[in-house]
Amino acid sequence: MKIRKLTDPAFAKYGKVVDFIDVTALAKAMEQTETTDGVVYLPSVPALEATDAYKALSEQFYGGMPIQIGFCNGKNHTLNAVEYHRDSELNYALTDIVLLIGSQQDVDPAAFTYDTARLDAFLAPAGTLVEFYATTLHYAPISVGDAYFKVAVVLPKGTNEPLAFAPAKQGEPKLLTATNKWLIAHPESGIEGAHIGLVGENITI
Repeated sequence: MKIRKLTDPAFAKYGKVVDFIDVTALAKAMEQTETTDGVVYLPSVPALEATDAYKALSEQFYGGMPIQIGFCNGKNHTLNAVEYHRDSELNYALTDIVLLIGSQQDVDPAAFTYDTARLDAFLAPAGTLVEFYATTLHYAPISVGDAYFKVAVVLPKGTNEPLAFAPAKQGEPKLLTATNKWLIAHPESGIEGAHIGLVGENITI
């Protein structure tokens, strides 16, 4: 699979690099976060939210909305699933990572299936703050080589927390697996309770 740079014009429909917010303090705090041989995701981490970047990201990027800053760290080479939210997501890559992303518009609106052959891969270099638009399908970062990755994840407050209600079992609501999280999984993923809708290869890089 071809891995492109974020400067490639093909990335423009998925998001953009954000270069107008100082996240130096967030980067330093991310250095202290844990890693694992699998993938660990925490939606909200007090040490990250205590940095100066929190106020800047809330005000200058999300227009004053309450936000959360967590992390997704570890080692991963396989797609397994895609998800989307009703808003943009910011990822700060402390390390080099590969992003496997696609467009929500390509999800079959009747069966809620998605062909993994439509996915694109992009390299996000260490030190990059990148926005995914609300319609961008994404999931866990992909490791570069055998390296561990560390990524700060910024979203509106409450995203990815447990649902406080039971979603409908038909239509788009059946994709809900957490607050503000619609997920489509691959049959090989082993994600319990997820809607199985990814068709094609469970991409490994």
